[in-house]
Amino acid sequence: MRKWIGVALALMSLAGAAACGSSKKSTTTSGTPATTPAAAANATVEALVPASVKSKGTLTVAADASYAPDEFVGPDGHTVVGMDADLSKALGQVMGLKVSVVNATFATIIPGLAAGRFDMGASSFTDNKLREKTVDFVDYANVGESFYTKTNGGASIASIADICGKTVSVESGTTEEGDAKTQGGKCTKAGKAAVKVLVFSTQTQANLAVSSGRAQLGFADTPVAAYQVKQSGGLFKLIGAAYAPAPYGLAIPKKPGLAPAVLAALKALDANGTYASIFAHWGLQGIEIPASQVKINGATS
Repeated sequence: MRKWIGVALALMSLAGAAACGSSKKSTTTSGTPATTPAAAANATVEALVPASVKSKGTLTVAADASYAPDEFVGPDGHTVVGMDADLSKALGQVMGLKVSVVNATFATIIPGLAAGRFDMGASSFTDNKLREKTVDFVDYANVGESFYTKTNGGASIASIADICGKTVSVESGTTEEGDAKTQGGKCTKAGKAAVKVLVFSTQTQANLAVSSGRAQLGFADTPVAAYQVKQSGGLFKLIGAAYAPAPYGLAIPKKPGLAPAVLAALKALDANGTYASIFAHWGLQGIEIPASQVKINGATS
């Protein structure tokens, strides 16, 4: 049990307990790290904020807090911390808004944005053409997908093409769920053994399926997979080549049109060094998108 819950302390306090990960309780984001420059309000950016958002004074941000180091529940058991939490807070400061984070199951966030329950989703969303039909994205990082397995007795693969006949653990609604199932179809079409895809409501539960031996492989965004390996105390290792790099995007309802303000705020954070400092604090250097390339709805597939 101790090692199992090392994904509840090296995966519970660090990746967020499963119960917390599915909570819809509103919480306040973590403060930006002390090494991060203060993000001052910017009058030019504030002028782009829609009146309906500005009048509330608070930006409501949804995140599935089970995806460390991007977003997870902090040591106090309710505060959402991580790269996306700090970035959201800094963006709010530039736009002259307070920021509140709602800890929501990943698969519920885009429907919640479309229904007007949230102002922004900051939850490691891959920006793709299908999601762009429902929400807008402000792209802010470039990230691939990776597999991880138990160090002792785990699976052996070189790439996603080798998962035929394997049991793969994923979080519901993620790009990894779709890619694992697509590869499963390719396996059976080629006459190979099917892929068994185990789908969980939080990444924490998906991690636990690997540590318990229920799944042979975990499949998550590369920074998240690498973080779980680092925090597992040797229980996990990365395996195979990183797969399908694509942009992360901050998800925003198409109405009332907040995306231009978020884009301008992100560029302001890049100019004053806050953007790079947040990524560096969480060990995510190198995945930032240069300010000249940051855009709205930059999906390529």
